[in-house]
Amino acid sequence: MTIDQVISRLQEGNQRFVSDKLDGKLQNSSRRNELTSGQNPYAIVLSCADSRVVPELAFDTGIGEIFVVRVAGNIANTSSIASIEYAVAHIGSPVVVVLGHESCGAVTAALQGGDNGYNLNHLTAHIKPAIKASADGASVNEVVKENARLTARELQERSSIIRQAVADGKVKIVPAYYNLHSGEVEMLETA
Repeated sequence: MTIDQVISRLQEGNQRFVSDKLDGKLQNSSRRNELTSGQNPYAIVLSCADSRVVPELAFDTGIGEIFVVRVAGNIANTSSIASIEYAVAHIGSPVVVVLGHESCGAVTAALQGGDNGYNLNHLTAHIKPAIKASADGASVNEVVKENARLTARELQERSSIIRQAVADGKVKIVPAYYNLHSGEVEMLETA
């Protein structure tokens, strides 16, 4: 599939999810057996670890269709970047979706500040650039969207593998926003 076809497929799957008309295809033992010798997901999704955000369902995909990397705040840390690099370099997935979501707890924690201990402070430090790039008094959801945009950019800045794939036209990175109430995924414009 081309990059545009992949994005259309994700959007069509999301519309099925929003309208409660999931296909539920490619989720059985036959599909599991097809994938024992390898994988060929058509998209990579960097998503928050929030239990309310399930990319496989939100895009109505089956086993082996999307390569999902989950970390609170959908941040570009060393491990998430390395996972995406693997999918870009060794699997050839042409689309990376950076999926932020409504009412993100990690973004809320970053906005509240304070000392949350070494590990959580490290995580929220990745979100602080989005706070700085947002207008004064921006809502958590506005910062979530900015965080998705900045993370999409950061994937290229911090990875020569991803940057080269984008420059060669082999990969497109799309920031996106998941609405908890409707289930709709909004593809965001890049900054």
